Amino acid sequence: MKDKLLNGLNLFLTIDFFFVLASFIWFAVALLGRSFNIPLGFDAWHRLWEPVFMPAIGLIMAGALVSGASSWVLKKWATFKAE
Repeated sequence: MKDKLLNGLNLFLTIDFFFVLASFIWFAVALLGRSFNIPLGFDAWHRLWEPVFMPAIGLIMAGALVSGASSWVLKKWATFKAE
């Protein structure tokens, strides 16, 4: 059960990471387009920053902490059971 939960968490974090990476690429391209006066969606990206991209980044950070902490606890638990 714990393995399925950790695998599901890792899959979610991987998908979220690539979503954030794609949003960063969109930001970079849109910012470059804005500097050349080419509309590539910078305003749309900026409107989505707070409701979409900030929580996605926060989920990556929180998920990384939870994943690392759970791995540490499971390792300590295995050591404790072995003694």
